Amino acid sequence: LFVNPRQFQPGEDFDRYPRDMAHDLALAEARHVDILFSPEVGEMYGGGDQLRIVPGETAARWEGEFRPGHFEGVLTVVAKLFNIVQPDLAIFGEKDFQQLAVIRKLVRDLNLSIQIMGEPTVRAEDGLALPSRNNYLTDLQRAAAPALYACLNEMATAMRDGERDFAKLTSMHFYAWKKGLK
Repeated sequence: LFVNPRQFQPGEDFDRYPRDMAHDLALAEARHVDILFSPEVGEMYGGGDQLRIVPGETAARWEGEFRPGHFEGVLTVVAKLFNIVQPDLAIFGEKDFQQLAVIRKLVRDLNLSIQIMGEPTVRAEDGLALPSRNNYLTDLQRAAAPALYACLNEMATAMRDGERDFAKLTSMHFYAWKKGLK
């Protein structure tokens, strides 16, 4: 368990990023975790960190385009953690699809003997994904988020069923999303 400062850009929320070690320990214990490795920043980067892993094209678009250096921080710390822990298996959430893709590429390109698995996003009963940053949501935003998720699912279903008119998809589902706010 490690909140990696190298994944945050200047002005992002590293200092106020939600951290609740007691809650995380309780979750781990409930899942019968035997060992939880939670290093301090100094343990991970105490000797400096001039050497970094550059992710390449897989990270250049989408989130990487808007957060330069983010995936460099992700891959560098993941490689360090893999080296320290020496796992046979590592599981990453599918919520961070691009991160999962760059980690899979890291393992392939560096010939690491680690199986990487994607795990479906953990969601509340109403469909809201449960990442730490959702703690930032106001009550109104928290109420709206499940409606947005439901609309995105409806749009995906319509697309799988052959709908390709983007304007029709977005207008139909935007109305449904706004209706879900009431």
